[in-house]
Amino acid sequence: MSSGHELRLGTRGSPLALWQAHAVAARIAETGGPSCRIVIIKTSGDRLQEAPLSEVGGKRLFVKEIEEALLRHDIDLAVHSSKDMPVVLPDGLAIAGVLPREDPRDAVVLPASAGIRDAALAIDDPATHDGATGDGAIETLRMDELTSRLGRAPSIGTGSVRRIAQLWSLFPGARFAPIRGNLDTRLRKLDAGEQQALVLAAAGLRRLGFASRISLTLPAAVCVPAPGQGIVAMEIRDEDDAARRAVAPIDDAAAGAALRAERALVEALGGGCQTPVGALASPLDDATLELVAVVASLDGRRAVRGSARAARKEAAVLGRSVARQLIAGGAADILADARREQGAVERIRPG
Repeated sequence: MSSGHELRLGTRGSPLALWQAHAVAARIAETGGPSCRIVIIKTSGDRLQEAPLSEVGGKRLFVKEIEEALLRHDIDLAVHSSKDMPVVLPDGLAIAGVLPREDPRDAVVLPASAGIRDAALAIDDPATHDGATGDGAIETLRMDELTSRLGRAPSIGTGSVRRIAQLWSLFPGARFAPIRGNLDTRLRKLDAGEQQALVLAAAGLRRLGFASRISLTLPAAVCVPAPGQGIVAMEIRDEDDAARRAVAPIDDAAAGAALRAERALVEALGGGCQTPVGALASPLDDATLELVAVVASLDGRRAVRGSARAARKEAAVLGRSVARQLIAGGAADILADARREQGAVERIRPG
């Protein structure tokens, strides 16, 4: 595609999705690529705002209609939060590139009235955005402070089965409840007292200018983030060489390798978006990745962890290797139980 042609970027209409699409468009323009037109596509996930994702088909609901538009040639490029994408893409589609990764960790947000960020929980070390977990002793102190403030049975807003499965050990009496809507809506509900805390992706908070609301970023030792969290992915038709050329100059090699490792792990486990799997690949240097992963039971009583290192060029091999570790530790049984439990919910949910 020549720089004189228009590239149609398909995206959801949420503030975060639009931030992502405009970021891609701006980077393409900076490299002398074609002009971009943002095309907003309403997805099933946008229409089903009240139901928990685990009950209505998982996060793929946020990409299905956009991928269909791509296959119909209604758009040239789809921009997604990569954690929303299925590990097996529809025939004819491919991830052509990714933007540099934002902070991949999960974040705890307390009500504005709590006065956090204050001394004990003023947490924000940009040096750890690459997934490093920092000093363990400091993190333990921060987590102790958090549990002390919230108690053992707080009301926490999150519908993620992955987060709930991992946070049960910290808050065994917690009441977890899904909280949907745009980020500002969720924050308003929190500040109005509907929940004592939210657990959200740090990346979204940072990108939309809400970094100051982060009370605590959760280290991977406590809560391994979702595969692909913090990475914006650009999806094209596999045969569309023009779109591929437009995207190539803005593709980030380090984030791309991390995503390949994490997606390979999930694929090897047979997991989907709404299964209790966490995975985080972090660059140790320009040539090496470390992948840490967890599979946790929905009640938080069982968890299998794995980790390994490999050359960045072997990212997919690394993902499959750690998946084998997890399976050897009993992950397959945990995932099978999780799917049965979620299937039971689907069968009794009113139509």
